[in-house]
Amino acid sequence: MMLHIPGVLTPEQVAQFRQKLARSDWIDGRASVGSQGAQVKRNRQLAEGSPLALELGQAVSRALGAHPLFISAVLPLRILPPYFNSYAGGEHYGMHIDGAIRTALGGAPMRADVSTTLFLSQPDEYEGGELVVLDAYGSHEVKLPAGDAIVYPSSSVHRVMPVTGGERVCSFLWSQSMVRDDARRAMLFELDQNIQQLRGAHGDGEAMVGLAGHYHNLLRLWAEV
Repeated sequence: MMLHIPGVLTPEQVAQFRQKLARSDWIDGRASVGSQGAQVKRNRQLAEGSPLALELGQAVSRALGAHPLFISAVLPLRILPPYFNSYAGGEHYGMHIDGAIRTALGGAPMRADVSTTLFLSQPDEYEGGELVVLDAYGSHEVKLPAGDAIVYPSSSVHRVMPVTGGERVCSFLWSQSMVRDDARRAMLFELDQNIQQLRGAHGDGEAMVGLAGHYHNLLRLWAEV
């Protein structure tokens, strides 16, 4: 399931992020991938574990953890500390699939179930740079307003198109979900969203309690915690 998560960061937060990132030292983006990814990855990123990466990463993690749509869609058990990258001058990331197991500096390995890209550049600040995600329904191009995020299964083949003008700055991260199967997560998300809509329209009642119970019993059945 792919889902647009609007308003993860406020415009003021985005501006603060960009000011700090403009003064940062970027390293070769290939530092965080294996041999296969290094063949197709051409970008720059903040060094993992650097003070600025930790500071901004904690802010991103807090913002996502407070966003009800992200929680409903991802059902995160663990979130890897966010990374930050930059593309300019034709930089790109060719077709690849994210590694199944990720490990933060000094942390325990975790399974990557859901990938998240949080956009920090406005779409009109750069040319190209679309995130392209392939799934059973075709090819999907994503280029969102600054402060918005896209979540999608880490099992998806995807790429970042060459940035031919301006600069594309993003944060990206992986989550291990309580529910590892994407189809089950999608069903739980749809059920939760419908419950919220019905509750807003009709309030709580016996039928609403039954639907909420059905949601939690499915989560109890499928969750790995």
